[in-house]
Amino acid sequence: MSVDIPEPVAQPGIAERAIDTATDVSRTIGEVAGGLHAAVDRLTAAIEEARKPGKPLSTVAAITREAPLASLFVAFLFGVAIARRR
Repeated sequence: MSVDIPEPVAQPGIAERAIDTATDVSRTIGEVAGGLHAAVDRLTAAIEEARKPGKPLSTVAAITREAPLASLFVAFLFGVAIARRR
């Protein structure tokens, strides 16, 4: 009668676990960076579209050039109104 003794399963060492963790973090950072890059591209396209003549950002820019102090005052009042809500 023969009894086979099971061999112990080798557990990964601390260095291997650290390398695996670093690899996972690197992949996650890469995915997040890719998502941020796509979001920045969409935002850039939206801003460029809004700056075309007759669009909202074009109108705001023209008003700001014509009356910078009045625009600053309106922006300040808008900021105060938003801050008071919180």
